[in-house]
Amino acid sequence: MSPSPVPDTAQARLRRRVLVVAILASFVSFLDGTVVNVALPAIGDELGGTGEARLGLQQWVVDGYLVTLGSLILLAGSLSDLYGRRRVLVAGLVGFAAASVLCALAPTGPVLVGARLLQGVAGALLVPSSLALIISTFEGEEQGRAIGRWTAWTGTAMIVGPFVGGGLVDLLSWRWVFWINLPVVVVTLLLLRPVPEVRPDAGRRLDVPGAVLAATGLAAAVFGLIERTWAAVAVGGVLLVAFLAYERRARDPMMPPRLFAARNFAWGNAATFAVYGALSLGGFVLGLFLQQVAGWSATAAGVAQLPTTLAMLALSTRFGTLAARYGARWFMTTGPVVAGGGYLLLLTMDADPDYVTQVLPGLLVFGLGLSITVAPLTAAILGAAPAADAGIASAVNNAVSRVAGLLTVAFAGVILGGVLDVASFHRALLVTAGLLVLGGLVSMVGIRDVRRPVPPEQDLTGAA
Repeated sequence: MSPSPVPDTAQARLRRRVLVVAILASFVSFLDGTVVNVALPAIGDELGGTGEARLGLQQWVVDGYLVTLGSLILLAGSLSDLYGRRRVLVAGLVGFAAASVLCALAPTGPVLVGARLLQGVAGALLVPSSLALIISTFEGEEQGRAIGRWTAWTGTAMIVGPFVGGGLVDLLSWRWVFWINLPVVVVTLLLLRPVPEVRPDAGRRLDVPGAVLAATGLAAAVFGLIERTWAAVAVGGVLLVAFLAYERRARDPMMPPRLFAARNFAWGNAATFAVYGALSLGGFVLGLFLQQVAGWSATAAGVAQLPTTLAMLALSTRFGTLAARYGARWFMTTGPVVAGGGYLLLLTMDADPDYVTQVLPGLLVFGLGLSITVAPLTAAILGAAPAADAGIASAVNNAVSRVAGLLTVAFAGVILGGVLDVASFHRALLVTAGLLVLGGLVSMVGIRDVRRPVPPEQDLTGAA
């Protein structure tokens, strides 16, 4: 059911509020997926032991969050469409705050990993509901611009996370990377109170068998990759194939095959897998290398990545608007290739890198490429889905991005050979750059342009 009609000025205020709520709810979920990266060395020092055991804990702290998030976000999209965007969003925010407290108080590594698993469950409820609110509230040109702004702010969470986390680790403790979630959640809940409920489809059923197959398959595959137990990887692969087969027969599948009949949705998600897998792998190894090999403080490692954040903030909305006007294909083709070039520039880094000559150029080029990519990618994929499927479509796209990151971080131990040094770091950079270029090539082959004229002077509310 759509919200009842309201005067234009009230509607404009509601749209602004919805956009802020969607940004904050998604931001805290994205932020927690990356803010922990620069805290990993400190977590390893306190809870993780040495050698491969330490690296294994660090991988699980990242992937514990991603495994439940990635496997349940599809189910969360169905919940959003079935029970309402606002209701599911509230449940996710409250659960996320509670799990964050458990993470902050964790006395041992296994307890922290368990709390991260719970945090991922709550995080899965946030992104599809918040993005579906935008799809349900905005239309046409305003929707494209709103998605661009949502992308700019939530996308920067993936980059600003190391900066925020670094400062908290050095000034306070790694535990504060979880405490900071609480004020964001409280503010979001307060802003959400006047937002009316949107529930477009009350006739769907929950796909519990699909959720079980997806969750167990991903968990087995990730466990096998991190622990290098290939039998578990094989079991996970079989379960994931069974999940795909079941979804083709399910009455109300949590990953509806009909969505992939839309060309841009199918190819856009393939590009998403490559691009976001690269982002997670690159962020993971860069944060560890700057601290554990180069010897930088957590704050310095975080500040080093700020140029990428600034580029995203400055350029994402602009590229989202241009893609709405001219089509997304060439933005999605060029952007990942430019971003991959940024990671290739980082190959000049050694064990004592100079920031201005060896780190900054690569991060600037990477930030430019990412800004060109993300808003057009999101708009092209969601624009290919019917409005009634907004929740599940956004959930599928976010699940693809999270699963990609989950698998690449799990595979990091294989790429690094269990030891992080200059040579293994360079291998990881090459893999990251290769994945980004692959994402660009997939977009070039598969994406078709849908152009919408967008007046350059028009702002989000339609006022000059």
